[in-house]
Amino acid sequence: MRNRISPFDLTLAFAAFFTAAANADQFSFTTGSPDGKLGALSRTAGAGIETETADDFVLTTPTVVSGATFHGLITGSAIARVEVEIYHVFPLDSDLSRSAQVPTRTNSPSDHEISSATRDSNNQDLSFAVVDISDFQVGNTVVDGINKSPLQLTHGEGAARGREQEVRIRFRTPIFLPAGHYFFRPEVEVTGGNFLFLSAPRPITAGTPFPVGVTDLQAWIRNANLAPDWLRIGADIVGAGTFNMTFSLSGNSVPSVGTPGKANCSGKTDSALSLQFGELDKAVPALGYSSTSALQDAVRGFCGE
Repeated sequence: MRNRISPFDLTLAFAAFFTAAANADQFSFTTGSPDGKLGALSRTAGAGIETETADDFVLTTPTVVSGATFHGLITGSAIARVEVEIYHVFPLDSDLSRSAQVPTRTNSPSDHEISSATRDSNNQDLSFAVVDISDFQVGNTVVDGINKSPLQLTHGEGAARGREQEVRIRFRTPIFLPAGHYFFRPEVEVTGGNFLFLSAPRPITAGTPFPVGVTDLQAWIRNANLAPDWLRIGADIVGAGTFNMTFSLSGNSVPSVGTPGKANCSGKTDSALSLQFGELDKAVPALGYSSTSALQDAVRGFCGE
């Protein structure tokens, strides 16, 4: 399906949200536009049974993620809250001693999120704007049918229609991540309805290709009854095909920073930022931090200090 946001709207929104740095190595990633095949529930705990839908992305260098977008089908009146979590790929951050309640955990998100990368509009470390696009229909949905094995195969819950909306996020506290393979998980609270995270083509056709040798993993889902396990939306629940979800990320890569957990990580990272942006103070507005101290706190978190 073609994205129906005008170039004028995009220019205004991104000019307001993201400050480009003249000497920065800018980062961007996108899976493309919605394909109309699937809508998978994304819902905060305060709006009912918490339900998480996640899809993967790869960073080839340490990166500061300052913004994101994602598309959903809205069946209620308005979005009231947005939360974002980032997960490693299983088995990191996971309990390997327990028995899984799903067919497989291979290539799933981890049991637990990266706590330092969580952002929530309720905590004011994330702000968002919503662009209403048009009426939209998906051929299948996954909302309530998220079950432990052996009852995971439901074939989905059928077609749905609503308003396609794009959520545009600015991380007021940007997320500093090492190079690696991750899952992006947004949650949305909708007044009087649901947010169905929209699928995008897999393999990626009009978005950002994955690096050579790295597999673009399929989308996974879980709710509070299934956690900490996850199910493959296509292979486990629908029973046919695999899905990406429609999202993008933006920010700046920071080459030559220190290695988390290694000696003098903060010093090397500060030096790399100073070299890239001219001086450390100039990196602050370019990366979206509120102050030099906030950036240095992020560097210490990145270094594990």
